[in-house]
Amino acid sequence: MEEMPPGYRFYPTEEELISFYLHHKLQDTNFVNVNRVIPLLDVYRFEPSQLPRHCGELCHGDPEQWFFFVPRQEREVRGGKPSRMTASGYWKATGSPSYVHSSDGRVIGVKKSMVFYKGRVPNGTKTKWKMNEYRAIFRDDDMPTSVPKLRHEVSLCRVYVVSGSSRAFDRRPTAMEAS
Repeated sequence: MEEMPPGYRFYPTEEELISFYLHHKLQDTNFVNVNRVIPLLDVYRFEPSQLPRHCGELCHGDPEQWFFFVPRQEREVRGGKPSRMTASGYWKATGSPSYVHSSDGRVIGVKKSMVFYKGRVPNGTKTKWKMNEYRAIFRDDDMPTSVPKLRHEVSLCRVYVVSGSSRAFDRRPTAMEAS
């Protein structure tokens, strides 16, 4: 494994996750390093505590968050709902999916938040494991009036343990710290 310089951390924004990493994966471009950062893994075959061992080689050792490309399940291809069950629990969607916007205000993706529950539905016990699932929205640039399409082949998931901090992924100084 390649040694990273001190202080290196992988903290992409939602816009970077969708418009760079997920787009490269969906377009199958020759950007080979994307797999070293974010591997393709069916996260639903593993318990959340096992996922950090499977993260990308350039992100090993990150104690806070892990990223994975997740292939579309066969039952989704046939029009069904995905199975989010693991051997000891399940991922449950929380709230409604929300849009992810680019810095220029365009809708570039959809984000769905989930919480892991130990046990079986409906008697599971909520844990501190969370996941954000991102799906990209593509628009044909050659046809500005084209209808945007949600891409389902692969999603990108950020898995993390709730820290209790409202600014867990935001490393920018607050207004008070900046002044």
